[in-house]
Amino acid sequence: MKNSLIPRAAAAGLLAGLLSGGTDALAAESRPGLQACRLSGVTHEAFCGVLRRPLDPAKPQGTQIDLHYAVLPALARNRKPDPVLFFAGGPGQSAMALAGPVGRLLTRLSNRRDVVLVDQRGTGRSAPLFCDELPPGAPLAEGADPARLVARMQACGAQLQKLPHGDLRHYTTWVAMQDADAVRQALGAAQVNVVGGSYGTRAVLEYMRQFPQQVRRAVIDGVAPPDMVLPASFSTDNQAALDAVFAACEAEADCRRRHPALRAGFTALLAGLPRQATLVHPLSGRPERVTLTRDFLLGLVRGPLYAPALASALPQAMDDAAAGRFEGLLGLASALGGGSRAMRIAEGMHFSVVCAEDLPRLAQAADAPGADFGNGFAAQYRRICERWPRGAVPAAFYSLPPAPAATLVLSGGADPVTPPRHGERVAKALGAKARHVVVPQAGHGVMALPCVRDVLFRFIDAETDDAALQIDADCARQIPRPPAFVPLLAEGPP
Repeated sequence: MKNSLIPRAAAAGLLAGLLSGGTDALAAESRPGLQACRLSGVTHEAFCGVLRRPLDPAKPQGTQIDLHYAVLPALARNRKPDPVLFFAGGPGQSAMALAGPVGRLLTRLSNRRDVVLVDQRGTGRSAPLFCDELPPGAPLAEGADPARLVARMQACGAQLQKLPHGDLRHYTTWVAMQDADAVRQALGAAQVNVVGGSYGTRAVLEYMRQFPQQVRRAVIDGVAPPDMVLPASFSTDNQAALDAVFAACEAEADCRRRHPALRAGFTALLAGLPRQATLVHPLSGRPERVTLTRDFLLGLVRGPLYAPALASALPQAMDDAAAGRFEGLLGLASALGGGSRAMRIAEGMHFSVVCAEDLPRLAQAADAPGADFGNGFAAQYRRICERWPRGAVPAAFYSLPPAPAATLVLSGGADPVTPPRHGERVAKALGAKARHVVVPQAGHGVMALPCVRDVLFRFIDAETDDAALQIDADCARQIPRPPAFVPLLAEGPP
């Protein structure tokens, strides 16, 4: 997502590289309470349902919202009774909009198990809280000025509150998980296997906390626990990922020869900001005069850090930027996501979650700001949340009780937002039924990697918790870090 907690590039990176799957050979069947439907990216027929849910759980007869969900039915007639319930990221992403990539990600599981996608309240089709997006060809200055973003989000919040479902206090994670369990009940499933990536891991952890007996197996990929204080941890973790790019270049002989002053050049570039610069718009190709700020430049760097394949091009792009050529950074920042509507974030839901769950604890955050990234990101959220209605969150929401079922915790060692330090802490809190698997050279979201997809399938398909926790995941350690990018026309060292 652009200008948000989890950029759209990250959402794309989490699901990038999936292979196609599915079949049209589904036998016709009926599902009580569901209607046959078609979902974008899914080759076979799905089933869609709607539940009426109270906007405010404390007022069951008050304002109601429509909660939309979809079932990608198991391909085999003799399906397992425990479906897979997938939670999308963001916060603010639509699970139903991701039906195509999620269906391909879980294609082996969907042979015997239904895959259930719930548009969490405030997202997709469920009482959506979308803000007007800048058009793709909007002037770069619109995204380069943090003050404009803050003003636009505050205006959006005021408009959203005029909607029939616009009481923004009721879009928190703990309320949304009650909706998710209502879907489980409507489907008649005694237990579910819960899978979530990025913010979806927070949803999974909260679902397990509230409904431990209903969880058969859990997978959390890129862990964002409820007590994380995201805007603060972003700076710490972004900095660690950027430092790793510098260190990798220094350790790689060819990169070191081509970019001998990479770290010093980038530091000097930041020190000279703000300043006027001419940037070529990556879509229109037109040059534009922009005030280049520190926050804007760091935003261009942040996106590529989510995917090691893109981060491998950062040394070249940063050296070019230090020489006044910013096309590389602009291109990398827009390389993932591609403007797909499936990756769109509902900003209203996003800020309703973060302003209620994270911002109240920002002053107590223990994470030290990164040397380059500083406090700019947290300050931006603080300004937006000043006027945002804030929902109440129970104190128990921030707790991490022992896992009620076998839980697979996945982390990418190069992840700039949910690195292994968070997964390690969560796995320890979850106890004996949790297993932490780190893919050292992977970025944000690892379950789309072929090796890890197989681990995920075998983990959920295992008959017992003990068998699931003993699944061999050694293949994940062998995935290499991509070498530094070299331009095609480069001839030897500079």
